Amino acid sequence: MPIYEYEHLEEFCIQGKIFEIKQSIHDKTLVKCPYCQEAVRKRISLVGLSIPKMNSEIRDLGFTKLVKRDKGVYENVTQRHGESRYMEAGKPETVPHISKIISD
Repeated sequence: MPIYEYEHLEEFCIQGKIFEIKQSIHDKTLVKCPYCQEAVRKRISLVGLSIPKMNSEIRDLGFTKLVKRDKGVYENVTQRHGESRYMEAGKPETVPHISKIISD
């Protein structure tokens, strides 16, 4: 069951100005605090995301990272076996092999 954050609009109770509560996604949004009955509003919470930081992690997840090096030249920092290190505009043989990365 998801956990939602609510914020007291005026006075707040022993739960604090902001409190969390478990609710079904189908439950109605609270308009009053279940503890003190004062007015509350739902807050938008931060979401925890795990973003790969190293080029090898990005490559292992199946992504390609290109870094601009010069006008029309990009370095493939997640280069796989058989791929060109640099991708150049107008040279299709330097484009990463997407069909080798994506499989059924």
